[in-house]
Amino acid sequence: MIGVRILMGLCLLMPALSFAAVQVQAARAWSAPDSTRIVLDTDGPAEHRLTVLHDPDRVVVDVPNVDLKASLDALNVSGAVYDRVRSAMHDGQTLRIVFDLNTRVRPKSFFLKPNERYGHRLVVDLFREDAGESSKGDASVQKSSAGRDVIVAIDAGHGGEDSGAIGPGGTKEKDVVLAIAERLRSKVEQEPGMKPLMIRGSDYFVSLNGRRRLAQQQRADLFVSIHADSTGRNPKARGASVYALSTKGASSEAARVLADSENSTDLIGGVNLEDKDDVLTSVLLDLSQTGTIEASLDLGNRVINELGKVGSVHKERVEQAGFVVLKSLGIPSILVESGFISNRTEERKLRDTMYQELIANSVMRGVRSYFADHAPPDTLLASTNIQHVIQPGETLATIAQHYQVSILALRSLNEITGDLLQVGQVLRIPRALDALAH
Repeated sequence: MIGVRILMGLCLLMPALSFAAVQVQAARAWSAPDSTRIVLDTDGPAEHRLTVLHDPDRVVVDVPNVDLKASLDALNVSGAVYDRVRSAMHDGQTLRIVFDLNTRVRPKSFFLKPNERYGHRLVVDLFREDAGESSKGDASVQKSSAGRDVIVAIDAGHGGEDSGAIGPGGTKEKDVVLAIAERLRSKVEQEPGMKPLMIRGSDYFVSLNGRRRLAQQQRADLFVSIHADSTGRNPKARGASVYALSTKGASSEAARVLADSENSTDLIGGVNLEDKDDVLTSVLLDLSQTGTIEASLDLGNRVINELGKVGSVHKERVEQAGFVVLKSLGIPSILVESGFISNRTEERKLRDTMYQELIANSVMRGVRSYFADHAPPDTLLASTNIQHVIQPGETLATIAQHYQVSILALRSLNEITGDLLQVGQVLRIPRALDALAH
């Protein structure tokens, strides 16, 4: 009899256990130029239904059998594809969230399993109908009879819910690398014959494939990804590093570990891994890498040499590993680790605007040096990159007179502040760019 009572009690208890509500513990959102991402953190898997309605335009997300433990106020973000967020418990068990849209959207939703940083997540992406993923950047290429501008793709690593590494003082990698990228953008913008393409212009997430795809679609001539290094094994590790792609294994164990870490950003930032890349595209990427890797190593060596002039470098040569973000069809690509955010001293430096300026300047000088020797033939730089090796007795005035350019243009293009020149020093001669610069 006692056994029967226990069995009956268990039967009564089982429905309650099987239908225990999943808790929504937090909610957040980010806006990109072409989309808005909504993320609900839950303490377990949850089903959901997504419906698009018109007249007026709105998206409805129903999450049945949940217990709302968080405020949804954080979903009201500036620049969103919706003007208002409304929510209520429908039928006592279903959380209904309504997004009143200000534009037509293409919605996409999926559930993510826990990873090293987050638990279960329901992700809803609302893409503007009039803008695909490629609209996140705009190079605004200028053309003239002399040629086009070269396009420098500047990729600030991480973003959105993917903060990247976090320093001992709480500094987020995604914030400092965006600051450095913005400074580099400004410098490229001011450089005659060059135009910047910002892969990520503010705090939002872009997938690794999305980053390189944007560079390809905008026909970038060069790709620079800015990051900040981190290691838990050696908190005293310091210095900047430069990496290029390898299709034959990493050049060191440290490079392999770093690549594995950077390649996991899609898991952290939130990518539906059921969406597979086209196999043919992957094959073409592998087949096209040999020449591109050589050019990337050339670019990387120029940048690491410049970084070594303004601070310490962790590695004096370019390291290589299988970085997903560096796999691009015919685009020389490097990844710059601007310092170790896990080192307290370098964390403070990475937050310092003067240090950010030094890093941006070093990368810019490396880029400028690379294009001086490898400007694409249809560009302004290809017709203007003339170099002059200073001989004994020469001055800026005599050189300017010889090439029929202004002294001011020579100073600007070569970043010369005084009158002292060194024999053997190489100057870039602006020629046709003189009229553009001054």
